[in-house]
Amino acid sequence: MVRRNQNTLNMVNMILDAVLVFVSYLVATYIRFDVMYGAQPALQLAWNETYFRAAILYALAIVAVFYTFGLYGSYRFQSQIRELSVIFVINAAGVSVLTALLYVTRFVDFSRLAIFFFFIISTASVSAKRICLRALLRYFRKLGYNQKHVIVVGNGHFARQYMEDVKARPHLGFVVDGYVSKTEKPDMGRCLGEYEELERILETHDVDELIVALEPHEVRFMEQVLNCADKEGTKVCIIPFYNDYIPTHPVVDVVGRTKLINIRTTPLDNVLCQFIKRAMDIAGSLCLIVLTSPLMLIAAIGVRLSSPGPVIFKQDRVGKNKKEFRMYKFRSMRVNDAEDTAWSTNADPRKTRFGSFIRKYSIDELPQLFNVLKGDMSLVGPRPEIPFYVRHFKEEVPLYLVRQQVRPGITGWAQVHGLRGDTSIEKRVEYDIWYIENWSFWLDIKILFMTAFGGMKNSEQLTK
Repeated sequence: MVRRNQNTLNMVNMILDAVLVFVSYLVATYIRFDVMYGAQPALQLAWNETYFRAAILYALAIVAVFYTFGLYGSYRFQSQIRELSVIFVINAAGVSVLTALLYVTRFVDFSRLAIFFFFIISTASVSAKRICLRALLRYFRKLGYNQKHVIVVGNGHFARQYMEDVKARPHLGFVVDGYVSKTEKPDMGRCLGEYEELERILETHDVDELIVALEPHEVRFMEQVLNCADKEGTKVCIIPFYNDYIPTHPVVDVVGRTKLINIRTTPLDNVLCQFIKRAMDIAGSLCLIVLTSPLMLIAAIGVRLSSPGPVIFKQDRVGKNKKEFRMYKFRSMRVNDAEDTAWSTNADPRKTRFGSFIRKYSIDELPQLFNVLKGDMSLVGPRPEIPFYVRHFKEEVPLYLVRQQVRPGITGWAQVHGLRGDTSIEKRVEYDIWYIENWSFWLDIKILFMTAFGGMKNSEQLTK
């Protein structure tokens, strides 16, 4: 039932997108030619059969590209940010190709401003429709409509965890009809039978999905369970017993008949993603160096006057692939013998009064823009640590060195959530690994905005 409803919803979604793109053309040309000209030439300039046919073809082409990129499917697990980002990129690419074709072919001398309006209006309208549709679906799922009925195979840790997770997220619209297992656990709900009875259970229940969560000692039942599901045409999802070791977006490679799950593949392993991030780092660091140069000059003078010693503090830090580099900061402390091993604290007596101020507002970090330009760091990424602490933490904090798979950053996902300075290393690592596994251009932009609007000021106390 849900499958049929999903197909209908996908078709309606595609038609609505095409209609919105076409209507956006009408609105954009009306604004450009009627509203801005103060006359009524849109009917003559842009509202005729030839242009309407072209606009319809373009709308159908964009919808086809949306479909190719997987924008028509279930919204239960899909990230809304990713969805809207893909829509923006596809629309931008589509308008760019359209503009280039018009320029090269000289088919018509169409207003570039009208094309720009069309891009803004079509992107905004399609995005707004999807935001509203998702919110509406979640609302109805909470009320008990559009539910996907599932049966869980197993009663171990991950079977229980799955049940708790879907129960805590009613907007996803999953209903667990019961579980199948060798033994009953009353606190897990209704036991429908044993593994040998699965075929009968699937015949008598209208199930949309089978969630297989067998424990290691039950793997011998896997073939039987999968055969029953295939025989009844039931969709299967497997929760492996090594679930805790699998990243958010695992990659499966195939060598002959062998499937390899690469548990440490990240989006930044992709060459194009690396290029995009590095290009943003170079452009962003150059712009920020120019914009903050007056502030850096004032900071340099303040450091020089605050205490004897160099203006720039250089310290070895561990970067990408565990390679060490020299990181730059404005010196905020008096010259001391423990600068390569001692961790600064909130009320560190080594801080100068001016140093306390520039640390409070992260002004001391500005010279790291030159590290970004050199390629030692990125604008966004896990914060680099002193080699002394890296050697220490890698033995005590699980997955600590996974952070070194990417360039360290001036700011990061952990930092904008308050995890900086004398805070939990375990929590920082958790946030850093989430960032690495879920990297996207838009996530970096989001972190930079969060840093600019609230993430630069930290909780350190000013020295009196």
